[in-house]
Amino acid sequence: MKTVSDVDVAVVGAGPVGNALSILLAQLGHTVILLERYETPYGLPRAVHFDHEVGRILQACGIGHELRAISEPADLYEWRNGEGTTLLRFGQGGNGPSGWPASSMFNQPALEELLEQRAGSVGVETRRGFEVTTLAQHDDNVELRSAGGELVAAKFVVGCDGANSTVRTLSATPVTDLGFFYDWLIVDVILHEQRTFNPINLQICDPTRPTTAVSGGPGRRRWEFMRLPHESLDELNDVARAWELLAPWGVHAENAELERHAVYTFNARVADRWRDRRVFLAGDAAHLMPPFAGQGMCAGLRDAANLAWKLDHCLRGFAGTTLLESYQAERLPSARAAIDFSIELGKVICVPDPTEAAERDALMAVGVTDEPARAPGLPDLTSGFIHPSSPHAGRQILQGSIGGELVDEVVGNGWRLVAIGDDGEEVGATERTWFESLGGCVITLANPDEDFARWFAEHDTAYALQRPDFYLYGTATSGAQATALLADLCRDLMKGSTT
Repeated sequence: MKTVSDVDVAVVGAGPVGNALSILLAQLGHTVILLERYETPYGLPRAVHFDHEVGRILQACGIGHELRAISEPADLYEWRNGEGTTLLRFGQGGNGPSGWPASSMFNQPALEELLEQRAGSVGVETRRGFEVTTLAQHDDNVELRSAGGELVAAKFVVGCDGANSTVRTLSATPVTDLGFFYDWLIVDVILHEQRTFNPINLQICDPTRPTTAVSGGPGRRRWEFMRLPHESLDELNDVARAWELLAPWGVHAENAELERHAVYTFNARVADRWRDRRVFLAGDAAHLMPPFAGQGMCAGLRDAANLAWKLDHCLRGFAGTTLLESYQAERLPSARAAIDFSIELGKVICVPDPTEAAERDALMAVGVTDEPARAPGLPDLTSGFIHPSSPHAGRQILQGSIGGELVDEVVGNGWRLVAIGDDGEEVGATERTWFESLGGCVITLANPDEDFARWFAEHDTAYALQRPDFYLYGTATSGAQATALLADLCRDLMKGSTT
């Protein structure tokens, strides 16, 4: 029997990106249906890392406290050659600017369980066993039909359905292959006893067997072994071979459970178009990268945070359709930077030739110091929906604290005008009223915590106008400038015709 659903947004793909996007939209009051082709959740690990910005995005989804319980900080990521010489050392202790550890390791099924529970609690309708077979765009909606004849109509559709995206295929969106691919055996284990690994994350750049050894979240560990030129896929993808490769690490069937072993081909691809009228792509459907920088899922969750508030504003009539045009313009440079960095890291490790590896080792080892380097950050926004002339537009604002609680936990999500001292009272009444109608709030930090005080001093500003995805629309040094900034925001949001 055919049924019809009419909703604001249909999200295809119930992984972390699809769930997070659905939650962010539902929390804003929109009707959201989450369509997943598989009847049950995928129960095996895939992504294992998220950074501080993504921690804040997941916090915005309402799972911050639970997320800390299923993850563990990773303060060091070290690269060594086969003899144990350090070639690279990345790391940062404590929290990053977003109020979360710079790097955290986790178990993806545990994260997906948290997200699915949260999605249900905020009214997302998750429909499993819905395999999209047709997609038809109309002037005011998009129709999706399943293999069983079920029909869903939505004002917008977002494909978060992975590397082999059906939504991308049905939208006839071409993909650019960046030409980097290697086969690796992924082995995930559950440890029977607590064990300390130092460093917590390690890359072995040994031409006899390039190997990754990282945390898979509390109580878990992941090893990745590159397929060598003489090996067949079947030879490598064997449970007995997995145990053989784990043996030098002191891991065997008596002290660990083999949760998964599978050969994957790491590659790098980018969809040429992330928006086709009312249809969008996010996550692996839009971009795919090697795992060496741990940014695959992170990039997808940044997509979700960027797209959610823009769809919300268009659905509520707060913005014109030109706002949606900024999605790819803003997200592509960051995703491409993560892809390029992942590829460059891959070029360091995926070297099977001993002579070439020895030359690499000699060149890299001389640059290593006792102090870990910080991994290069992703680029700020330089175009898109930011003020064209305001200082610091396109940068991120940190997450400080109010009364010992992270600010997002105190005031929630959305637009914010953060003011230092008593300056928040100087904002024009008309502009402030409009801003609050948008869902924004003015936060006056009369006695800012140490982090906020330092940030405002370093940026030489008194006001920071923050978008819902934590990037700055702009900053101001006086109440008059802040009032003008709000007026410019109103003007820019209403450019173009409304949906």
